[in-house]
Amino acid sequence: MFKVAILGATGYVGIEIVRLLQNHPEFEIVFIGSHSFVGQKISDVYPNLRGVFDMECCKFDTNNSPDADFYITALSDDVSREIIPVLVQKGKTVLDHSGLFRYKKAAVYEKWYKTTHVMPQLLENAVYGLPEIYRSKIKGAKLVANPGCYPTCSILGLAPLISHKLIDTKNIIIDAISGVSGAGRKTDLPYQFSECTENFKAYGVSTHRHTSEIEQEISFLAKEDVLISFTPHLAPMKRGMLCTIYANLAEHKSTADIIDLYKEYYKNEFFIRIMDEGKLPETKFVAGSNFLDIGIVVDKRLNRVVILSAIDNLGKGASGQAVQDLNILAGLPENTGLTSPGLYI
Repeated sequence: MFKVAILGATGYVGIEIVRLLQNHPEFEIVFIGSHSFVGQKISDVYPNLRGVFDMECCKFDTNNSPDADFYITALSDDVSREIIPVLVQKGKTVLDHSGLFRYKKAAVYEKWYKTTHVMPQLLENAVYGLPEIYRSKIKGAKLVANPGCYPTCSILGLAPLISHKLIDTKNIIIDAISGVSGAGRKTDLPYQFSECTENFKAYGVSTHRHTSEIEQEISFLAKEDVLISFTPHLAPMKRGMLCTIYANLAEHKSTADIIDLYKEYYKNEFFIRIMDEGKLPETKFVAGSNFLDIGIVVDKRLNRVVILSAIDNLGKGASGQAVQDLNILAGLPENTGLTSPGLYI
């Protein structure tokens, strides 16, 4: 059994990792780190775990870190920048969920996050934790930066077309919709029930920090600098994400042509499901799972392709992908402990 320590276990991402790993056949959770619930059982914070997983929450001490094969940090950037350098210096393998190590250039992080990156020396060796693209690099990494949910949904939706140079990279538009859990476990007014229910709104228009993360990875695939127009929206649902991506085709292709391309590109990817012509993804097909569903339509009038990709923002967009990365790091089949289908209802 591989030992895992989870820091920031009582947030939505952290607790979803706990839920997935407590029943994983090859991983044992040996430490639950929390700042707000020290001394309480995790099952008192989340009663759905009562009698299933009752480990006590503890405060993490960098001078006396637990013995674990892997450390998962589901912490804010401010806290991560204090803890991760210490873990890396000790030779620990870290899977991080902050934005700190997703970028190859510190200046890009500093521009979009409006703060100084205090550990640029770690960026060179950090690996972007998107298995479908960086599987071989993740395998031997000591620091893996788990991607954001919007980037995961967007990058994997675009990757086949970008890689085959089938679209104009100058006018890519992404409209993305997320469930409220994407904001984390917080009590800020915009995420209160009365503010969210029966409401649908855009936010961070042209300024959302995940824009830069998507642009970085799409640029790597395109082998040229690519800018995108990205607009996120908040939907009145707990979990789920749908990205609608618009791009002009560089040559005439039918819907069937593009679907065949995607099926070939992702033919060995267990978690990516390409839908047949005439069918489109829905969030309820993937919520509670690590699957990503993609549907495709070509608008012949405009010679434009519309790609729709759906994930669970807490699944493939965060915690499920983290477990997928852990499986790779441990040399296990990627789908170990992750084969459950979506909840649907």
